[in-house]
Amino acid sequence: MAVRIRLTRLGAKKKPYYRLVAANSEAPRDGKFLDILGSYDPTRNPALITLHKEKVSRWLEKGATLSESARSILKKEGLLKS
Repeated sequence: MAVRIRLTRLGAKKKPYYRLVAANSEAPRDGKFLDILGSYDPTRNPALITLHKEKVSRWLEKGATLSESARSILKKEGLLKS
């Protein structure tokens, strides 16, 4: 089972709100996940990002891969070096 850190969409129509989750790479976007790692609210100005840094680092140590959107969020927060 390959674990991937990615965003899952919540919120109403035209009002997106995302959770950063660790999920099986074969699971649907809004389907089952293993752990909630944080949230991302793009409707705020500036965008509101909250992360559980210990959980994120633990999943990265276990070998989880990142989606492109999750990678950019973690770079903004300073959890990734490059």
